[in-house]
Amino acid sequence: RSRVQVLGGSNWSLVLQGQWMLEFYAPWCPACQQIELTWESFARESEHLDITVAKVDVTQEPGLSGRFFVTTLPTIYHANDGVFRRYRGSRTLEDLQGYVLERKWEAVEPVAGWKSPSSIMMHGMAGLFHLSGWIRQIHSYLTGTLGIHVWISYAIFILATLLVGLFLGL
Repeated sequence: RSRVQVLGGSNWSLVLQGQWMLEFYAPWCPACQQIELTWESFARESEHLDITVAKVDVTQEPGLSGRFFVTTLPTIYHANDGVFRRYRGSRTLEDLQGYVLERKWEAVEPVAGWKSPSSIMMHGMAGLFHLSGWIRQIHSYLTGTLGIHVWISYAIFILATLLVGLFLGL
């Protein structure tokens, strides 16, 4: 049984308390697959390190990857009582353990307040990622289920965008 905690949109705020290492991954990503066993081993050692090890599947949680502004995979963050730092070190078990044990994270600049996952700005970013997923689902429904041509679906979205803009402008 895995000791890696799975985080999602409903429980991500757990990382605001205590010390965490958090990996953002995608199942199809070769680099993510490469460190999977190391991450599991790191999680097994987490009790001795007084840290919680977690992961987020970006294909299932686009809002959460937007909140953390994940642009490359895998992306690893260290969190200590709501202060986030991006881990950019080697992805060996020894280096991950050393980062925590030797408190190397203290020498890393924290994520700026406005870019912090708990900030209002990143809350809005998470909303935009949710919106893009919703739009993708509607497009798939229109083209796949209803059989509407792709360009007609695009035209519908263009028209909807113009109407929303007109409404907001009024």
